Amino acid sequence: MLTGGPLDVLTGDYLAELTMLILARDRLKDPSRGYARTFLRQMEECLGLARERGVSIVVNAGGLNPARLAEELRELARRLGVEARVAHVEGDDLLPRREELGLPQGLLAANAYLGAFGIAACLREGAEVVVTGRVTDAALVVGPGIAHFGWAPTDFDALAGAVVAGHVLECGAQATGGNYAFFREHDVTHPGFPLAELHADGSSVITKHPGTGGAVTTGTVTAQLLYETRGSHYLGPDVTARLDTVRLAEEGPDRVRIDGVRGEAPPSTLKVGLNALGGHHNEVVFVLTGLDIEAKAALVRRQFAQALPAAARPAELRWTLARTDHPDAPTEEAASGLLRLTARDADPAKVGRELGKAAVELGLAGYPGFHLTAPPGPGAPYGVFTAAYVDAKAVEHTAVLPDGRRIAVPPAPVSDRSAGDRPTRDRPTRDRSPIDRSSCDLSPRDRPLTAQGGGGETQLPEPLPPGPTRRAPLGLVAGARSGDKGGDANLGIWARTEEGWRWLAHTLTVDRLRELLPETAGSDVTRQLLPNLRAVNFTVAGLLGEGAAARHRFDPQAKALGEWLRSRHLDIPTALLDTPETPL
Repeated sequence: MLTGGPLDVLTGDYLAELTMLILARDRLKDPSRGYARTFLRQMEECLGLARERGVSIVVNAGGLNPARLAEELRELARRLGVEARVAHVEGDDLLPRREELGLPQGLLAANAYLGAFGIAACLREGAEVVVTGRVTDAALVVGPGIAHFGWAPTDFDALAGAVVAGHVLECGAQATGGNYAFFREHDVTHPGFPLAELHADGSSVITKHPGTGGAVTTGTVTAQLLYETRGSHYLGPDVTARLDTVRLAEEGPDRVRIDGVRGEAPPSTLKVGLNALGGHHNEVVFVLTGLDIEAKAALVRRQFAQALPAAARPAELRWTLARTDHPDAPTEEAASGLLRLTARDADPAKVGRELGKAAVELGLAGYPGFHLTAPPGPGAPYGVFTAAYVDAKAVEHTAVLPDGRRIAVPPAPVSDRSAGDRPTRDRPTRDRSPIDRSSCDLSPRDRPLTAQGGGGETQLPEPLPPGPTRRAPLGLVAGARSGDKGGDANLGIWARTEEGWRWLAHTLTVDRLRELLPETAGSDVTRQLLPNLRAVNFTVAGLLGEGAAARHRFDPQAKALGEWLRSRHLDIPTALLDTPETPL
């Protein structure tokens, strides 16, 4: 990214929900840790190059210890002989104030999702490298935009536009063909990273450096816009971005313009990510080969129930049978199914030796062809993620400048407007003189800033007229992307054509989703429409249990939930299947 073309700001998002738990356990072992050490190794290679090219660096690699990472960066710069003004943002760590704020006991980490104005304060004061702890992913892009264009806290439309750009960039190559439903249409062997050309009104162009792999299309951008969102109102600490106002347009090869984004006042509370130890778990996987797969699985369960003493029985035992076997298979592996036993308990002893012993001792007395994918291990602790909300005024958002000065960042202005009320669109952005290129090398106002990064139902469109249909996979006419938000799964599906949207919006209801994905039967499911994106967005509450680290299901982060949905068959109008947009 530093050598492939012009760049003003290099951003990096290191903090998934699961990562915060990993860093919390790291900090338990050594209080000086708790940050993403990978970033230091990257800076050893790239810090000098970034400074030579005048590229600012903004990352959330500080994790649970941004102050310590800032110190390590200054030491690295001295060792490399590189001049670099390093600042950091803090105040997100609420664990020391747990009791005061009424947060639960037994936490490993409690971090508020801060906004972008602390980052902006650091950049305005001349910082060349800014590291943060837990900020929203999009804040890494919004902060440089605030510093460069001088947006005020009430410039909601511009802030919302930058939030949308930041959301597109935050997962790197997922915006350039990575994890893309229609990957066969592009060469995604080595997709390049996306960058955003950010403009003063908050609009942007998503693109990538020339000569890099992958593609930037309205499809790849739509996929990422739907990733881990919860419908039309994308709540954040600085602004509520209206995803139902987003407009996308291809304005050239690998160039997609995002504009029209409307913003509203943010909520008065901040989300707090809570990580705690959930207990201990273990897993045993039995391989069932050939004939009588169901009967073999039933035998294992009966024998295991007798072999495991009642006093050693874990609080939770879950069996799942994956019918990966094929009849008359040409290989043994293709002839085999997998029976998975998952055990959980607060007591590590109940998922350890006795559990493994009960499984292994069935080896000569069980079903024909008995074997396991691996010997049972001792078990391991698992974490859980939950979210809480605190008054934004109670969080001490602070920018710590390169010279040690501390700037308190006030909470964003909030409003009691209903979600349907809209701010004035044409309010001018606050004027600011061009930024001194010698200090930050940010772009002047006459060219865009570039950055790189790792409600209710809307009115339905007119339905398609009746016509012939064919039984086929949904994925022939729709793309999907899915992911996790704590214990909930998010699932976004978009149509490739306007006719496809008219069909999808009427067909893919909550009831139809439950029919196509039976695993959602026990979950509350909400649906929202995003007509500008020709998309339907579902939130499946509780599908992932206590979050990714708890490994509640086969796909603990719901990454492939969308691909499962696309593989399901339903009656699709033949007019949609016989179009050039339908993949082979």
